[in-house]
Amino acid sequence: MTLYCETSGRGADVVLLHGWGLNSAVWQDTVRELAWDFRVTTMDLPGHGRSHAAPERCTLEQVAERVLQHAPPQAHWIGWSLGGTVALHITAHYPQRVRKLALVASTPKFVNAQDWPHGIEPEVLGQFAQQLHGDYRKTIQRFLALQLRGSEQASVWLRRLRDMVFRYGEPQATALHAGLDILRNTDLRPRLTSVGHPILLIAGARDTLAPVSAHEYMAVNLAQAELRVIPGAAHAPFLTHPQEFQRALRTFLHE
Repeated sequence: MTLYCETSGRGADVVLLHGWGLNSAVWQDTVRELAWDFRVTTMDLPGHGRSHAAPERCTLEQVAERVLQHAPPQAHWIGWSLGGTVALHITAHYPQRVRKLALVASTPKFVNAQDWPHGIEPEVLGQFAQQLHGDYRKTIQRFLALQLRGSEQASVWLRRLRDMVFRYGEPQATALHAGLDILRNTDLRPRLTSVGHPILLIAGARDTLAPVSAHEYMAVNLAQAELRVIPGAAHAPFLTHPQEFQRALRTFLHE
């Protein structure tokens, strides 16, 4: 299966992975900034944007393998939310493909458990999965609203995200269900101590999906991690607070 990819700029390779339900259009401002110094590759995950869906629900391992087929041999990886889960999995299992890793509003485990109070209740993602069978568009829009809850100017950015979601048609149902399965079932905590790459963790201070406490846990358990918390931001700091986000990212990539 072919994924839709775009490449801009010259220099060391950077790969950007988007979050659930969206597509690579969310990175347009980030690409414009990074392309001055890097060769930037964006891609639409399976079933999102301009990428055709796989015939079955892709597992995390299958998504990672398909992404790697379209990625440069070695690159800096930047993953947001679900894209961060994919990028962290790649870093843990294919370390030779990664130079540095930036995780944006992404954690090793998105749902709460008895030993993990840093996520959301599993029932929340279960409800979204059930609602996808009903009002498809409203379910996606409710999830977007959840990502921006607490953010400054949330209503403005919600309209922009809605435009991005449906810019290239609707994401396919099999891909959306697969993404929710990955978010609900993945636990990468056991892999953290084996990751030795330089890692930047960017968190929104008001994020309820990937709270600061989850990023603090990763900062302690990763060998080379630094944490940047952006005040006033929720789950999409690169959109709502681009200057702070890009400053932190560029500093990290140029170190």
